[in-house]
Amino acid sequence: MGRLETADKQSVQIVENEIQASIDQIFSRLERLEILSSKEPPNKRQNAKLRVDQLKYDVQHLQTALRNFQHRRHAREQQERQREELLSRTFTTNGTQKKILDIANMLGLSNTVMRLIEKRAFQDKYFMIGGMLLTCVVMFLVVQYLT
Repeated sequence: MGRLETADKQSVQIVENEIQASIDQIFSRLERLEILSSKEPPNKRQNAKLRVDQLKYDVQHLQTALRNFQHRRHAREQQERQREELLSRTFTTNGTQKKILDIANMLGLSNTVMRLIEKRAFQDKYFMIGGMLLTCVVMFLVVQYLT
């Protein structure tokens, strides 16, 4: 399991398969041990079965740890894919702006009114950015002052 934690992305699947194969092999050997423990003399049988059950319990915990690691790895890979997908998207307003202009022209708004609306949208963007920066500065000063 330690090798699994330190493995790079390319060899993680190979290490997982090796661990799963080892766990499967241990399970098959434990089944054989269980059969052999039932053939022990009565005074040793209970102790032998207890040891085999403890080993089964330990192997089940290893199996669960492997599944948890696989689940975390899968979730991390899915998050990375989603992040890359979001980063690859281009958020342009040109298409939206063109549609708004077309609708406005259909409604009969003049070009002067449309230019005023565009200018206002442009100015609003700078007000928004300025407000965000001001908020960040205020938050920074509050954190500096309180700590």
